[in-house]
Amino acid sequence: MRPTALIPALICAAALILSFLCLFAGHKKNFLENYHMLTLNTSRIGYNLVDSDDATNTSNPVTNLWNEFTNNIGDEVNEFAGDLAERLGVEDFYSAHLLDYCYGSYVPGVMPNATVKSSQIHKSVKSCSNQTAMGAFDPTTIIQQALNDSGLDITLQDLNWPEDIQTGINALKIIQKTAFVLYCIAIGLIFLSLIAALPALFAQGRLAACLNVMVAALAFLAIGLASALVTAVIVKGSNVINKYGDEIGVEAHKGGKFLAITWSATVLMFIVMGMWMFETCIGHRRRERRSTYVPKHG
Repeated sequence: MRPTALIPALICAAALILSFLCLFAGHKKNFLENYHMLTLNTSRIGYNLVDSDDATNTSNPVTNLWNEFTNNIGDEVNEFAGDLAERLGVEDFYSAHLLDYCYGSYVPGVMPNATVKSSQIHKSVKSCSNQTAMGAFDPTTIIQQALNDSGLDITLQDLNWPEDIQTGINALKIIQKTAFVLYCIAIGLIFLSLIAALPALFAQGRLAACLNVMVAALAFLAIGLASALVTAVIVKGSNVINKYGDEIGVEAHKGGKFLAITWSATVLMFIVMGMWMFETCIGHRRRERRSTYVPKHG
């Protein structure tokens, strides 16, 4: 009987749950929506045209749309943040997950004011896209589709959408797809590591511990690579969007909670691997000493 094998088995179970959450967070409305990879805030899209020299350019349909409902507003532009995005058919936010993306509005408003603090503003999810394995978050296509559905005959070019955003996102698509594959592999290996730990509860030999070391090491490698790749997608993607999107009123927020659970799963599998290595080396030596010990009789 090897009761110490129960500890890595329980840790494997925890890592498996976290890995599943990474894969399925946000796969449907209001299911762990806050565990997104990144969120695209589009509530102020188009405001660059209002504050620029193009504000008097009647040939741009966006500025004409703005002038339709701001004639009586004066200079209180911030109080009407989100109105332009709503008229354009664009949601306040789009949050990216591994299997899909969700979208909706900020409530009670998109910006804090005298009566609403920033801590009181939260996301209200309207719906989520269809689940797609090997999919990739493409904000350019998503927003252009929203503009098309609005029926206003407005394009991203009218909003001065920077091509550099799409260039940066395209470079990350392959990484995101690879991360999805690695998460699937990691989940399988972590589950295998959990199953392999159960016979080790009763096996006293070194072979069972060695087998668990190999399986746990592979699982740790897979979840570690997946976490590293998705971190690159989150960090680089948000940096690209914030660098070029600021000009058009678009910003990205990193998914801190998603990073927390994916790296927690990685750390847990590292602990499991370390425990089985300890059991293989140190634990085996202790059993040898106990078997060779001859008690003295008085």
